[in-house]
Amino acid sequence: MSQLLLTTLPNIPLVKNGDDIASLVLSGLRDAAIELRDDDVIVIASKIVSKAEGRVARLSEVTPSARAMELAQETDKDAREIELMLQESSEVVRARKGLIVTRHRLGFVSANAGIDHSNVEEGADDFVLLLPLDPDATAEHTRKQVARETGKQVAVIIADSHGRPHRLGTIGVAIGCAGIPALEDWRGRQDLFGYELKYTDIGLADMLASAATLLFGQAREGTPIVHVRGATWFGKHGTARDLVRPQQMDLFP
Repeated sequence: MSQLLLTTLPNIPLVKNGDDIASLVLSGLRDAAIELRDDDVIVIASKIVSKAEGRVARLSEVTPSARAMELAQETDKDAREIELMLQESSEVVRARKGLIVTRHRLGFVSANAGIDHSNVEEGADDFVLLLPLDPDATAEHTRKQVARETGKQVAVIIADSHGRPHRLGTIGVAIGCAGIPALEDWRGRQDLFGYELKYTDIGLADMLASAATLLFGQAREGTPIVHVRGATWFGKHGTARDLVRPQQMDLFP
């Protein structure tokens, strides 16, 4: 029988600028009495990575550009927040009342450039959280630190909540990945009846990120790190950038 076991790590404190993510992971594993094995997966909410990297912005210190002011008129959104979206993105894909969709500097398309007000600081109206600078690099760094401390080769995924263009509801997706194939190419494998798969790619890192996000929660849960055991994969390790559809293949930009 196949089994996938996901466990939240307890006693994770409120993360602040300069905190070491790998140390938080190792402390949480000890408190959960989990002894790591090779090929375990650690999924980390992007929000605590951003906090550890000091990616908190104060809106009162932001001066909006002319383009931000123009979009604020079009969308009824805060021009200061829009200015941060522009700084974080390579282009604005869509804009309407109450919504801006951008192509983030990391490559993916999402609402508001991933900028978030929730669980940032006390007095959150004036603070927003930006996405990590390089989540793939942070995932790899964390993976190496955990390996040095434990001798175990694990995978690390950094997850964020994204909406989808043709379905309601946010889900967890991988914005950082190390030690696991983010995207598995199943072409050439056979189904139950011997049919050879020709077009099947599996977003493995996104699937694990979404499963862990069920345990992260979106409000007061305080469980931003999840240990996963039982995931299987084949092929070379990759990064979350492997999941970004090239623009020339995107029929719905």
